Amino acid sequence: MAEHNELGKKGEELAVEYLEKEGYKILDRNWTFHKAEIDIIAQKDHFLAVIEVKTRSSTDFGLPQDFVKSKKIQLLVKAVNAYINYREKDFTDDLEIRFDIIAVQKTGETFAIEHLTDAFYHF
Repeated sequence: MAEHNELGKKGEELAVEYLEKEGYKILDRNWTFHKAEIDIIAQKDHFLAVIEVKTRSSTDFGLPQDFVKSKKIQLLVKAVNAYINYREKDFTDDLEIRFDIIAVQKTGETFAIEHLTDAFYHF
């Protein structure tokens, strides 16, 4: 596996650990719909968090969250709509959908995690 793929996988593992410690219930990981993939779908209270994880070993080209572009957001919106239709019987009517980014920054052998809630809005 390429080094950047391993780094991304590590970032997702760290994001799941972080979310679980924060009281989130992980519903699905790497859920796909057509060309879209949702890294993590988690629930806490009445929020369904659709989470994109971005992991970087350098900020030379920008912060991890800077790499979530409008095309990716459009794909995430389509995917979460399909996900909700697929699992609609599992959710209550008062469930609010939120789009989050978890930015994981590797420095040496340590990782910093930043959770950006309501990171973007669907359009």
